[in-house]
Amino acid sequence: MRGRVVGAFAVGFAIGAVCLGVALWSTGTIHTAYQPPWRRIVVTQEARSTVDGSAVPDTSASAQLPSTPVPPPEQLPTPAVEGSADRAATEPASLHPAPSLHLAMPLANVDPKTLSSTFDDPRTGHKHEALDIAAPRGTPVLAVAEGNVAKLFNSKQGGLTVYQFDNTQQYAFYYAHLDRYAPNLKEGMLLRKGDTLGFVGTTGDAPPNAPHLHFAVFQLGPEKNWWKGTALNPLPMLR
Repeated sequence: MRGRVVGAFAVGFAIGAVCLGVALWSTGTIHTAYQPPWRRIVVTQEARSTVDGSAVPDTSASAQLPSTPVPPPEQLPTPAVEGSADRAATEPASLHPAPSLHLAMPLANVDPKTLSSTFDDPRTGHKHEALDIAAPRGTPVLAVAEGNVAKLFNSKQGGLTVYQFDNTQQYAFYYAHLDRYAPNLKEGMLLRKGDTLGFVGTTGDAPPNAPHLHFAVFQLGPEKNWWKGTALNPLPMLR
């Protein structure tokens, strides 16, 4: 009798174990050696450490796939740097004359300290971007630095004008409203500082009763075009 009870208990235990195994298999709790990638258990780096505590690289498919896409380095935003370059991009050009450029006065016996800047003065549709120096008609206009004559030009606005490059060909000096050119002045000739290149007048759109020199400084681009450049305030360079 006792043997029958033990046998029945064993049979019932075996049947219960089989039923439990089937149930766990159907819910995915029990896994065999092979499992498709979407059913594999992600093993943490800590659980994959060796006995001595050294880390073993995690080579599972889940560990090799980043959770979120990482943009390449060239797409990452560049941090803003606060400094003089940022301020220079927003401040007017008149505040940034070339620091290494020291020019002679284009008119003799004129003290630059007596002049007021007209660089930012408004004109029709644009800024003045030059310095006006009043003087009697016929006053000699002098080269402010050594360099070659790049262009002699007669324009509607500037009248008789001279474009001169400095020796480095980084800057152009513009003399306008001249009454006439100096004798023998020609394109390409070398002017030394203080050489006479013309005489004050009112050609172009200057008022006939207000003779003056319109003097401008441009920083040339890589093309070295005499008609194009970045305007700089000449007055600080004369002081």
